[in-house]
Amino acid sequence: MSSQDPSSSPILSPFLIQPRFVARVWGFNDLRPWYDRTADREPIGEVWLTGDDCKVSTGPRDGTTLATLFREFPKAMLGEASHGAESPLLIKVIFAREKLSVQVHPDDRLAQKYGNPRGKSECWYALAADSGAEVAVGLKPGVTMDEVRAGIHDGTLEASLNMLPVEKGDMIFVDAGTVHAIWPGSILLEVQQNCDLTYRMYDYGRPRELHIEKSLEATRLATRAGKVIERAMNGRTILIDVEYFRVERIPVAGSRASVTLPANDEPPSGLAYLFAAAGSARLSSAAFEPFDLPARGVACIPASAPSFTVEDLGGLDLIRISPRWPAEV
Repeated sequence: MSSQDPSSSPILSPFLIQPRFVARVWGFNDLRPWYDRTADREPIGEVWLTGDDCKVSTGPRDGTTLATLFREFPKAMLGEASHGAESPLLIKVIFAREKLSVQVHPDDRLAQKYGNPRGKSECWYALAADSGAEVAVGLKPGVTMDEVRAGIHDGTLEASLNMLPVEKGDMIFVDAGTVHAIWPGSILLEVQQNCDLTYRMYDYGRPRELHIEKSLEATRLATRAGKVIERAMNGRTILIDVEYFRVERIPVAGSRASVTLPANDEPPSGLAYLFAAAGSARLSSAAFEPFDLPARGVACIPASAPSFTVEDLGGLDLIRISPRWPAEV
């Protein structure tokens, strides 16, 4: 496939993305009923829905990786306001059978200091949660960096963490610099900058690399992290709208035209993803072969996509995810 001609931009129709099932020591051996997938050897902890190596699974570019599409067709994928030729968002579903490490992500500035293109702010949307489920988000008020360092070395860091109860439907913002940890008991849709950079502070004795000095450099004692209050607007529910990403629930009463999916305050065209938190949908148009969006599946809607219709095939809970840049917020 040749590089995109800067003077032209092809029309890229919506397409389904094939998920990647990623092994994690803290994951599950069986993801059913969420996904029809069992582990071959190592447990599965993350399902990557928009990773660079995820592949198109419908339409004429079936088998092409997302990284290739963004590199070859940045304007068609991202629109006029495209920021580079890379996928801006990484979307995952997190399945934690055990506690994840206590960790922190760098911001853009610190990531670039160490040779990475971007940092990692993220958010978690609770698809399900057991009674009593919790996550650690930030440090307790008054905790000092000396106490954080001591807690890492003597195994008492958990005592400094701010714990949040998690219920189904909660949205939690975790901006870069926030010390955090996911604990068992919830299934989380994670939307983040397209970066898998994590600095582990404490890992409960697991034989994995720690990044103590970098994690301390990245840590902010106070951040904006915490639960986000949803708000209704323009026939949708805004779950979060911050720099880097916007996540919203879109009601589909029978069917809905694609032109009604973006909010009035969005740019006229741009990349978006549709995630079926429950139920399933069909995307159809005279311009492309219809395809079904299964439960917990993701469809990519390129900026250049033709008009289409979303049809509820039963029990659909549709989440729309779109990239944002600080100037747009």
